[in-house]
Amino acid sequence: MLHAAQAARGIVTAPHGLAAQAGLAVLRDGGNAIEAIVAAAAAIAVVYPHMNSIGGDGFWLVHAPGAPPIGIDSCGATGAGVDDALYAGMAAVPSRGPLAANTVAGAISGWQAALEVAAEWGGTMALPRLLEDAIWYAREGFPVSGNQSRVTEAKRGELAEIAGFADIFLTELGTAPAPGMRFRNARLGETLAALAEEGLDGFYRGRLGARIAADLAAAGSPITAADLASHTARRVTPLSVRLASGRVYNLPPPTQGAASLMILGLFDRLGVAEPDGFDHLHGLIEATKQAFLLRDAHIADPDFMDVDPAAWLGDETLDRVAADIDPARALPWPQPAAPGGDTVWMGAIDGEGRAASYIQSVYWEFGSGVALGETGIVWQNRGASFSLSPGARNRLGPGRKPFHTLNPALALLADGRTLAYGAMGGEGQPQTQAAVFTRHVGFGRDLQDAITAPRWLLGRTWGDETTTLKLESRFDPELIDALAAAGHTVEIVEPFSDLMGHAGAVSRRPDGTLEGATDPRSDGGVAGY
Repeated sequence: MLHAAQAARGIVTAPHGLAAQAGLAVLRDGGNAIEAIVAAAAAIAVVYPHMNSIGGDGFWLVHAPGAPPIGIDSCGATGAGVDDALYAGMAAVPSRGPLAANTVAGAISGWQAALEVAAEWGGTMALPRLLEDAIWYAREGFPVSGNQSRVTEAKRGELAEIAGFADIFLTELGTAPAPGMRFRNARLGETLAALAEEGLDGFYRGRLGARIAADLAAAGSPITAADLASHTARRVTPLSVRLASGRVYNLPPPTQGAASLMILGLFDRLGVAEPDGFDHLHGLIEATKQAFLLRDAHIADPDFMDVDPAAWLGDETLDRVAADIDPARALPWPQPAAPGGDTVWMGAIDGEGRAASYIQSVYWEFGSGVALGETGIVWQNRGASFSLSPGARNRLGPGRKPFHTLNPALALLADGRTLAYGAMGGEGQPQTQAAVFTRHVGFGRDLQDAITAPRWLLGRTWGDETTTLKLESRFDPELIDALAAAGHTVEIVEPFSDLMGHAGAVSRRPDGTLEGATDPRSDGGVAGY
């Protein structure tokens, strides 16, 4: 994968090829970019179940030419009964099991809110058509990816005894399904079919919602029918930063979108002239540290924040913070790192130039591990990130939104291009976004090459315990030595490591030419026509 795929009428990228094809089929049938991503999101919730689920959260950035980008926050809050008493005697919120399934799953509400925008664009695709591929794959089956097989085996020991997990995700022998094995989740197929018939709001307030609430109660989750019924997604104004190359957009809190934008704003001021040398990597790593210090001190549920992260993205703040970056020495690290998670990012651009950047997640691999027995839904464990410590930034409490690593990105460039891009990987998401954006936009590298090239990660993700600067072994040894000599605590990892997350991007040139790229670290695909 050295060169970006090109197309003329529509393009979709996703970290599983079948999801990208589901989105392309909608574009071919006359759907727009949002409708294509809903189809891809439904399909990938079936065919990449270790990474995401309709029992998770999602965030959107969508844009039509001539109009400002729109953000959609479909993050679920904790239930009304989720308080300290529920975790009495515990030092932390559990990572797995029913008490980790303590927030409403917001992804489906985000699909609904996005389709309302799609209708404003003139979209007319019926919901049964958008969910068609997902329903078929759930009922009839699909070949297990190597990634699903590996992750299932790696997590089998900690998940096998959790309600419903083994019944859905392990074989009759109690083992992980082998790569290429036919995998079905018929109960999830019936749930998706019910959504197609009843409408997406039924997940929260309809007959299906009542079944989901009963399923959650049977599993021991504190989320109730009233919690589901109280949830709605909301449109939000994206944050943005002005760069020499154009304006880049991302989501406001509770996401870490402000940190992703700040990294780019700081790096823009460092005057780096060449890609992938010491100045490039060191500059981005040090910009990441500065952005993460602010992120970790302040970002949480926006209703409980006392700062406006938009202020971090103004020229005065960026100039001041960039001046504190030492071009030759590393700032001492680590700081406390945000946990990693499992996520999918997808993007689409249609023939009218309308773009969608979307990210969907259950937080850790298989989320809470709770697989609802009647509806086949895996429920997220995003609420495991809450702190039980008094005064903590991300403090547990009823009706609170958790801090989110999820943050889809979109850029409107000065040369007329539109770029939608993103990545999974928890702590690594802003870093991967910065690597892809600076390589492609700043230094003119091919979009696919910018994703395929070796990457780095400061901190931890995917359950890793170290907070070192991890570098894929494909980097030049002299560069690795230079970073270590500058004070970075370097750790070498395998080439094309899953630790680096799964990135993707789609773009549109002013002449209408479309490009797309996917990550060779995933099972992804780019589909265009």
